[in-house]
Amino acid sequence: MMDVAITLFQGRVADHNNLAIPGAKSVARMLADQLGLGITVVGTPAPALNAGWQTELDAAMPDLRALAAQLDEVFARRARPLSATNRCAASLAILPVVARHRPDVCVVWFDAHADLNTPSTTDSDYLGGMALSGPAGLWESGLGAGLALSNVVLVGQRDLDAAEVRLIESGAVTHVPPGPELADRLRAAVAGRAVYMHLDCDVLNPGIVPTDYVVEDGLSLDDLHAACAVLAESEMIGLEIAEFQNAWEEGGEPVSPAHLIAALAPVLKALRRSVQLQAAGQMAEHR
Repeated sequence: MMDVAITLFQGRVADHNNLAIPGAKSVARMLADQLGLGITVVGTPAPALNAGWQTELDAAMPDLRALAAQLDEVFARRARPLSATNRCAASLAILPVVARHRPDVCVVWFDAHADLNTPSTTDSDYLGGMALSGPAGLWESGLGAGLALSNVVLVGQRDLDAAEVRLIESGAVTHVPPGPELADRLRAAVAGRAVYMHLDCDVLNPGIVPTDYVVEDGLSLDDLHAACAVLAESEMIGLEIAEFQNAWEEGGEPVSPAHLIAALAPVLKALRRSVQLQAAGQMAEHR
């Protein structure tokens, strides 16, 4: 059945705290309510390890393989994936599947960080900092690759490590930093290609939503909405939302993702529209 398929990832993967697993659940539930869709849950919650990248990857691997299998099934039935994940490291499982089914796709990576470090370049030993480089084949994660760096557009990054800066300066990957006319610069970078969007909530200015990392000079919700309106001009292949924490601190009052999801409205509408256009095209082929 063609539709948008909501996947909620609840496995532990490079968590520094225990706030993003319930945060992902609140995002998925609100999306399901707004779109009138069900939720497929992958993974089992577990306390944060807060360990090095290899320990985190080994512990998460069973759930990450299950997540990859779920995304494979979504594409196999010609649905469009809409995923709520706790941490960016879940993309190690998702993006190789996206690239395999749609090798032409432009992955638009909204994040305060590029996540293009590798085991040999990381200073932090953090698995999340390698979430994009694994699918791009810069190191072997055990979950596949296939995403061309030329098909990646970084948006909103302002905390970059030396190896990531070198990649950007070499022209291997496109970077749309925060600042004036971001939407216009993003439109030029995407250049009409089909789009898969990744959103790490720390791309936003601190204080808008709770996130693990706090990096000044980010995007406003208006900036995000304007960027989503640009992406909605393209065929939308899918969307993943990561790093929304359900409270500002452990034991704190729950925070609603409503304003965040409202900013994503153009992309959510475009996902549904892409499904409808796909279905209409296939009906025309069978006439």
